[in-house]
Amino acid sequence: MKPDHSEEPPVPVATGIGRRHPALQWLCLLILSVFLAGILELTGIPAALLMGPMVAGAIIGMNGGTIRLPRLPFLSAQALIGTMIAETISPGILVTFFGNWPLFLAIVFSVIAMSTLSGYIISRLNILPGTTAIWGSSAGAATSMLVMADAYGADTRLVAFMQYLRVVFVAAAASLVARFWAGVDGVGPAIVWFGPIHFVPFLETLALALVGGCLGKWLRIPAGVFLVPFLIGSALSVSGMLVIEIPEWLLAISYALLGWNIGLGFTRPILAHARRALVPTIVSILVLMAFSGLLAFILVRMLGIDPLTAYLATSPGGMDSIAIIAASSNVDVPFVMALQTARLLMVMAVGPSLARFVASRTVSRD
Repeated sequence: MKPDHSEEPPVPVATGIGRRHPALQWLCLLILSVFLAGILELTGIPAALLMGPMVAGAIIGMNGGTIRLPRLPFLSAQALIGTMIAETISPGILVTFFGNWPLFLAIVFSVIAMSTLSGYIISRLNILPGTTAIWGSSAGAATSMLVMADAYGADTRLVAFMQYLRVVFVAAAASLVARFWAGVDGVGPAIVWFGPIHFVPFLETLALALVGGCLGKWLRIPAGVFLVPFLIGSALSVSGMLVIEIPEWLLAISYALLGWNIGLGFTRPILAHARRALVPTIVSILVLMAFSGLLAFILVRMLGIDPLTAYLATSPGGMDSIAIIAASSNVDVPFVMALQTARLLMVMAVGPSLARFVASRTVSRD
């Protein structure tokens, strides 16, 4: 008999830092984020401006913090990051994809199959109900998986916990691999935080992020707020119709907002609600990451690309976090984004049907 996750937990009493005024909580979060990002920058960890706020948000959330990032700043950050990544895309991305599409599809479907198998095993062990386990284990964009999970009756709190825990694991592992295994020094050249701004390209870039993000939201495309500005911006940038310009200070804010949105989701009530699934979830994440590493090794041997590019390309989400780490490292960003985008689209295409099929199989055998 499966555990009953239908009852809502009691409303938690504010504890720890949650007893403080929200303004003070935001101030603590900001100070802690700057401190941790600075430490990670000094150690040469790529994407320190993402990882520092992510860890800071988790610390605040797990110590009773009650603040949450409003939806609009988070979506704005996604649109800007998608636009920023578009600047790195070259015409060779299509040549790369179509020249190796059988291998790309095989890798994408292998990751989907492994993640689905993990969800199936968690469900068969009666740790979580079928749909919750499947959506929580699905290797797609975390935000999109939450929307779909809610539509198909899964426990969205557990799905959110499983998805964002994987995002944290994958992002942390990718940063550490880039720094200590691949030898990528995240410090790099000095960053000009407040350099001169060319206002026409800057305004055009903001317009692209705004229009593309709104279009992705309006069309209800999974991860559309990130994906549509990325795709439109790539086309305009490659064709020479647009010069993308985003100042470093605005990128830093976008990275921090994304990190806060992930980190603040790790609250005491959610951790308490998910405690039974914690160890199996971590094991399934580590197995999926190891499997992705094996796929990366295959890419290195068959295509001769560098190991870090292969590792980031096969990493099982989240797409926006991997994009930031790739942009901060000396890798083939178009290759990484080609494979990541293909995986996202395939998950969106087959995910609902696959989840229903596997969930029905787990129910029918109980």
